[in-house]
Amino acid sequence: MANVNGAPVSVEHLLPLALTNYGHFTTMRMENGAVRGLSLHLARLVQDCATVFGAELDAQRVLRYVRQEVGRCTDPLTVRVTVFAPDLDMAHPAGNAEPHVLVTTRPAGSLAPPPLRVTSLAFGRDTAAVKHIAMFSQLRLRREAQLAGFEDVVFTDPDGRISEGCTWNIGFVDGSGQVVWPDADMLPGVTMRLLQGAHRQSIVRAVPVGELPSLRAAFATNAAIGVRAIRAIDDVRFPEDDAVFAALRDAYVALPVEPL
Repeated sequence: MANVNGAPVSVEHLLPLALTNYGHFTTMRMENGAVRGLSLHLARLVQDCATVFGAELDAQRVLRYVRQEVGRCTDPLTVRVTVFAPDLDMAHPAGNAEPHVLVTTRPAGSLAPPPLRVTSLAFGRDTAAVKHIAMFSQLRLRREAQLAGFEDVVFTDPDGRISEGCTWNIGFVDGSGQVVWPDADMLPGVTMRLLQGAHRQSIVRAVPVGELPSLRAAFATNAAIGVRAIRAIDDVRFPEDDAVFAALRDAYVALPVEPL
């Protein structure tokens, strides 16, 4: 279920995460011992480690721990790699950091989950380009959305532009059938980047909330879900099935996989 630096997880391993909650991670979907965008996930970990800890992370070391945790399992798994430094604490976060690697796995869900109904709320991630583990604010707003009867939340920036979902990127289909990715301060997801390269009819531009009624369709995407239709944002409804969704899903499935 989990290891830290290749050793079984103990309470002592997890205390720094519980008490300090400072670190970064990536989440990837593994099927038959392979991952789409594996090199991008590893590059993210290396880059974020330099940003968060000012330390170098050995990607091959990470791979070794992932392989150890996955073993010979061929069932679809969601693999999360979390990097943290147990020697750092709240009083002295500027100390020398020795990155530790926590690998956890869980069964992966379907790549065809049901469509989402979401609400839009104003929010901006701290250090948006880093996939860090400080997620209180996002989860608080997801909770607020679910208590209001929605399934999830999509965020808007101070200028009223759509940026991203709680734990996913968002894309739209315009009237011409072109995929539109928001130009905003956000975490650039690996799956989004893969789809941008695989689907040629894609552009990146600002998407104001006021433009939603004129867009043809909307979808969420991340490594765990692939491409998931969004059936409504606030009171703007979208079709649950659009021809572009099938093209995006086909492009995603056709992407080359990288063996662990």
